[in-house]
Amino acid sequence: MPFGFYIIMAAQFFSSLADNALLVAAIALLIQMTAPEWMTPLLKFFFTVSYVVFAAFVGAFADSMPKGRVMFITNAVKIAGCLMMFFYNWLPLPGVTPYVAVLFAYSIVGLGAAAYSPAKYGILTEYLPPRKLVIANGWIEGLTVASIILGTLLGGVLISEAVSAKLLAIDVPRIDTGIDTPPEAAILAIIVFYAIAATFNLYIPDTGVDHREPSKNPLFLLHEFTHCLRLLWSDKLGQISLASTTLFWGAGATLQFIVIKWAEIALGYTLSQATVLQGIFAVGIAAGAVIAARFVSLNRAANIVPVGIAMGLVVIVMIFVRSVAIAIPLMILLGALAGFFVVPMNALLQHRGHILMGAGHSIAVQNFNENLSILVMLGIYALLISLNFAIHTVIVLFGVFVAITMALVRQRHLNNVRSGTLSAIPSDAYH
Repeated sequence: MPFGFYIIMAAQFFSSLADNALLVAAIALLIQMTAPEWMTPLLKFFFTVSYVVFAAFVGAFADSMPKGRVMFITNAVKIAGCLMMFFYNWLPLPGVTPYVAVLFAYSIVGLGAAAYSPAKYGILTEYLPPRKLVIANGWIEGLTVASIILGTLLGGVLISEAVSAKLLAIDVPRIDTGIDTPPEAAILAIIVFYAIAATFNLYIPDTGVDHREPSKNPLFLLHEFTHCLRLLWSDKLGQISLASTTLFWGAGATLQFIVIKWAEIALGYTLSQATVLQGIFAVGIAAGAVIAARFVSLNRAANIVPVGIAMGLVVIVMIFVRSVAIAIPLMILLGALAGFFVVPMNALLQHRGHILMGAGHSIAVQNFNENLSILVMLGIYALLISLNFAIHTVIVLFGVFVAITMALVRQRHLNNVRSGTLSAIPSDAYH
């Protein structure tokens, strides 16, 4: 891999590290304010909504200038969102409760992430040949998972009593820092990691790809995005990879909150302890991603849909677990299935999208579908929790839904194979 690829990985690592640590800090902030329990999954909801609302515009923005510059600008937006969350009591939102102000601030971070995503993935298809996309995705997903592990653990550590006490003890002479609680101290520490990511963004190489100024007509951008959306869904390989990743990310975001609630009920874990289980799940994803990058070529990516079915069935096993000794290997297994599934599907989707419409636009279409799935599934989860559904009931419903939906996607792929209408993948992408 060229040296610039490792700079891209470093930038992605620190930005993702901060994203995952911030979610834990934001959850702790809501708990500190005694917000209703059903508001916790709404954090991810508010973070994700920008991916859907601005999908028609962020792809054009990502393709309008060098991707490194896009990533720098959007990291700055994330930092602004963090500062708004820190000063949630001072936000100019009359009549809005503090925890709603926190959700709003977190949505600004989500806006930065929504604009960041088409650039961070789109640059791979600009910088690397198709034959290296699965390997590159394996590296990126593995490193992203490492950042999820460390970021989730970092968030848990920063809000823990031992570490937060030391952060709160830091005194700046003659200056009132305004840092009074563990979540506030954690948020300021997390800003440092966003700043590190922004620094790496400045050194991402220009790929030499021509960039076009986006249209200033929002109706044109909406029309262009709609065209790209139809184009990718009508492609026989694109529709399978897009359906699979759409379901995967919706399920993954929901599972993140299910694990926290399940760890509390089944294992008696606190939020800080539950983040460790999330980290273990991410270890499994890293292992699965590495295996997929090693053994699954781009032309065979669509054949691993049954792994998604298995993932849904294995989730149901959680309802029988009452000990950490069983919970740990179960989380690793679930993560391994997830990582093995998503890496080839992401690579296939990026490849088809790059051919059909360009990197930034294709990633924006992908983000729109995947994050719409996250919004719907998190909304349903929040509704079930507000209706006092038992977490074990939620787990069973969740697992059955994933397994059945993945089975339908597999059947669609088999029908496409029989019809002989699959799009061709260049031979140089096979190796």
